[in-house]
Amino acid sequence: METRPDVVVVGAGIAGLTAAALLAQEGLAVQLLEAHQQSGGCAGTFRRGPYTFDVGATQVAGLEPGGSHQRLLAHFGLPLPQATPLDPVCVVDLADGLPPVRIWRDPAHWASEREQQFPGSSRFWQLCASLHEANWSFASRDPVLPPRSLWDLGKLLPALRPANLASGLLTAASVADLLTLTGCGGDPRLRRFLDLQLRLYSQEPAERTAALYGATVLAMGQAPLGLWHLQGSMQVLSQQLEQALAAAGGQLRRRHRVSALQRSAEGWRLQIERQEFSLNATDVVLAIPVQSLPDLLGKQLPAGYRNRLKGLNDPSGALVFYGAVKRELLPTNCPGHIQLDWADPGSLFVSVSHEGDGRAPAGQATVIASVFTPAKPWFELEAPSYDQAKADAMAALQRGLESLLGITSKQWLHAELATPRGFERWTGRPFGFVGGLGQNPSSFGPFGLASRTPLPGLWLCGDSIHPGEGTAAVGLSALMACRQLLAERGQTLSITSPNT
Repeated sequence: METRPDVVVVGAGIAGLTAAALLAQEGLAVQLLEAHQQSGGCAGTFRRGPYTFDVGATQVAGLEPGGSHQRLLAHFGLPLPQATPLDPVCVVDLADGLPPVRIWRDPAHWASEREQQFPGSSRFWQLCASLHEANWSFASRDPVLPPRSLWDLGKLLPALRPANLASGLLTAASVADLLTLTGCGGDPRLRRFLDLQLRLYSQEPAERTAALYGATVLAMGQAPLGLWHLQGSMQVLSQQLEQALAAAGGQLRRRHRVSALQRSAEGWRLQIERQEFSLNATDVVLAIPVQSLPDLLGKQLPAGYRNRLKGLNDPSGALVFYGAVKRELLPTNCPGHIQLDWADPGSLFVSVSHEGDGRAPAGQATVIASVFTPAKPWFELEAPSYDQAKADAMAALQRGLESLLGITSKQWLHAELATPRGFERWTGRPFGFVGGLGQNPSSFGPFGLASRTPLPGLWLCGDSIHPGEGTAAVGLSALMACRQLLAERGQTLSITSPNT
């Protein structure tokens, strides 16, 4: 059997769901293909008995007025999901014997905390704040970046303001360069704090995180913006986008893995693994890692573009501990998100469920602890070596959690570990990569990959494309790609902006 929608979107993570819903609402016949049994991707959920675990992402941005999720859900006529703003956003334990750094939601409270923790650093934070204000205003005007056509350029230039032209002088700079410029480069404790925090959002430390990107992510937790804890699970966001897609007449096909793309005179033909039908469409939107393109496209991929992809650094993989514990065993007033500077297997990012948030029975809590790891070496291990490496990683993570939370290995009600191999099976991402390209100066903004590919009718969105990682960012990448696609068809897409 053969069907022919107008557009096929590949990958039902947040980016793919957003793109499919936007295009369907504009009247196109849209099919969304997802290899897994459920949507969500790295922002999905799984269950173990009475416990619900967020697969990867455990917090969400963009729910505030004017935020990307707020704008998109309003466009779809859907309410915001029930969520609690994080305050503190995160508690960062630098394991140096000094009090942990508490990142507060209130800007004045956070400024006071910074000055106490990092005396003399105010010039650095003031510069970051100025850059963030310019960046945020620019992003709210929905620019196309990087531009690859006159239409793209026509959407980029009107979004620029004098502040953006001034901050553009720092396009090739890193966050570490900002420290040097402001005379704060000699504070090793501040540098370690920044390395830990930036690694969460850019996969890079301060010396390799683009200054313009870093300035914004360092300000995401403070009002009037914020980071949020969803009631129920991260899956709630995917469910809302599924609802928007269905209401617009789009179709989501789960357990449909695309194995090849073939360009033809009429558009694109998609080969589906183990299915007795084929799909043809004029346009294809790929909401999957760009590392998948060489295998999907083969010799159709232009040589220059193929070399560009080969030259990209590998994203990170992750080791993730999923546990459950009696809440009474947690420290008093245990924060929801904690970061620990830990040597083996690396710095931990820990998320603890809230009482009554739907993730654990009353009086219990789920605990998710993740650490970045090089992904490919896990696929080189034979069975006995892999099992031993996994057991060693589990023990090391539990030692870190015992140091941080005081919970011994015997006190866990549930405990399991996911490696990059598990993430590859769950998400279909090559080598279980958990993020995009890494937001270093050579791959950020104007130097990044474009949503408009060299192949007509083939578009990209997701965490490999501007503006980067996180559910709020990939939603914006989907909006950008959809605006470009629809413009090729003579249609205009716009959603409510806080500046209009």
